[in-house]
Amino acid sequence: MVLQNVRLAIVCDWLTNFGGAEKVILALHRLFPAAPIFTSIYNPELMKGFEDADVRTSHLQHFPLAKTKHQLYLAMMPGVFERMDLSDYDIVISSSHSCAKGIITKPATMHVCYCHTPMRYAWEDSHSYINQYRTNGLVKKYAKFLMHGIRIWDRLSADRPDHFIANSHHVQQRIFKYYRKPSTVIHPFVETNQYRAGQKREKFFLACGRLTPYKRFDLLVDTFNDLGLPLKIVGTGIALNSLKKNAKTNIEFLGHVSDETLHGLYEKAQGFIFPQTEDFGITPLEAMAAGCPVIAYGKGGATETIIDGKTGIFFPEQTIESLSQTIQKFNKTEFKTEDIRKQAEKFDVDVFNKKILEFIRHKWEQHLNDLIN
Repeated sequence: MVLQNVRLAIVCDWLTNFGGAEKVILALHRLFPAAPIFTSIYNPELMKGFEDADVRTSHLQHFPLAKTKHQLYLAMMPGVFERMDLSDYDIVISSSHSCAKGIITKPATMHVCYCHTPMRYAWEDSHSYINQYRTNGLVKKYAKFLMHGIRIWDRLSADRPDHFIANSHHVQQRIFKYYRKPSTVIHPFVETNQYRAGQKREKFFLACGRLTPYKRFDLLVDTFNDLGLPLKIVGTGIALNSLKKNAKTNIEFLGHVSDETLHGLYEKAQGFIFPQTEDFGITPLEAMAAGCPVIAYGKGGATETIIDGKTGIFFPEQTIESLSQTIQKFNKTEFKTEDIRKQAEKFDVDVFNKKILEFIRHKWEQHLNDLIN
């Protein structure tokens, strides 16, 4: 094997809550179980699956509120990752949506960055990210000043990986826009064997995710208030109280639920609604793995996984009128469970694992040849 006896390490921004990026890191850990994982902060209570991993944290691990409020220490993150000693490794894989790609490696080391997105709060979404959080004006002014320095460092650190992997074509475009770097697209995954394709649908719609402003759950509440149709929302976040306050009785907030409960909701829901723009978007794939059709905003990563009219329907504008019209169209459309499930299987974890291994083996062969020549 080309990778036999190769010393490999994994680096990620933080391991404090479980989301799409963390699922990728867990998959990398399972592919390379002997590789240590370097990260800024680790909260083992919330990170199931990493119990047997060699997780190596920074000094931020012991700072107040670090395990629950890692955002407080963003200004320190560049220095944290630059100080990580990776001199013992031949290959380093960074999983980055923030600062992990900024590690410094030896010339002989190959650094592959799996980029979930260029740092959103430093680039096109910098103003909205700052404005959406409820805090005083002085803190917001400081945040804008801080982002200027973070933005400069982020661009400079983008020169450090030898190769970029983008998690979608949408992110591939953003990597080139902000970093001027080419990349190869390898989509994230869904573990389809964990889902059953439900055959009997009930009369309710489902949405799931962190309840933060950019996820546009407010659009769902306003739309379903008008339509009067049943909607179940899974998740917690800073927008929960305001959403509950505005919602009518046909909208039910379920909070945090177990994986088993969520899978059951996917199997029973009439449709899954995805109102935001995401770099990729795992939850629509999870719904499709359970045979559930999706109503999604027609921008971002969702356009790469959903087949319009076959596994779901896109709505063109983030407005009540646009979403309402699409829901009415959805209710008149017949979807085939087997078609929806088959589309999800194209993004199975085995497909991801095969593509990652092929990419790293190929690039490592090239890297060795370059070193010799």
